[in-house]
Amino acid sequence: MSDDRPDAITDDRTGTDPIHTTPGETSHLMLIALILLSVVLAAVAQLTLKHGMDQVAAGTGVLRFDAESLRDVVTTPAVWAGLVLFGFSAAAWLAVLSRASLSFAYPFASLTYVLIVLADRFVLDQEVPALRYAGVVCIVVGIVLVAQTRHA
Repeated sequence: MSDDRPDAITDDRTGTDPIHTTPGETSHLMLIALILLSVVLAAVAQLTLKHGMDQVAAGTGVLRFDAESLRDVVTTPAVWAGLVLFGFSAAAWLAVLSRASLSFAYPFASLTYVLIVLADRFVLDQEVPALRYAGVVCIVVGIVLVAQTRHA
């Protein structure tokens, strides 16, 4: 055991106390949490914008580039909510970029696609083809590999 305390627990593989993390490990976990916050906010923003644009389309049909369509978009609360959520996502992303290299952080942005596919299936009740799920698995495997690397 790496600790003289009788209640200390050690990881048999590393001989370290898994409950007490080092500052570097905490920093890495906080960075991942910040990235995930940005990604989740971006996905929710996309879903909110979709909801808002569905409301616009229900009222006037597909979006046209004219004054009436623009007015409908600007006066739809769900569109504004989606844009605000994107703002929060961008703020979190800026914090990420101040702490990590872009080549480490940016692959995590593809998690937005994973969340959207899952929301499409389970929230919006849309059919999702098996090949799309295979793509999602590839994305997740890639992100797990990237997460194992140094972020500086």
